[in-house]
Amino acid sequence: MFGKNLFDEVTSKISETIANSPAKDVEKNVKAMLGSAFSRMDLVTREEFDIQQQVLIKTRTKLSELEARLAKLEGNTAPVSDVAEPTVPSESDKTE
Repeated sequence: MFGKNLFDEVTSKISETIANSPAKDVEKNVKAMLGSAFSRMDLVTREEFDIQQQVLIKTRTKLSELEARLAKLEGNTAPVSDVAEPTVPSESDKTE
């Protein structure tokens, strides 16, 4: 019992000291500065980026299909070779 009370008391004192220390103010200020800097930048979330990446892949696939269909309708049966197949970027490409 005594050890648990002592532990709880020390924990609460440490938490109180940290909450009242200048370190807490510095942390708040740094977070506010970073938040302000990020809001001025034109950034997107990872989720938004992944969604747009999937839309782009679908669009490229549809474009390839339509080009092949158009070539067939025009009587040109040779496949369009200058259009690259859509690819999913590797993890190393996502860091940019």
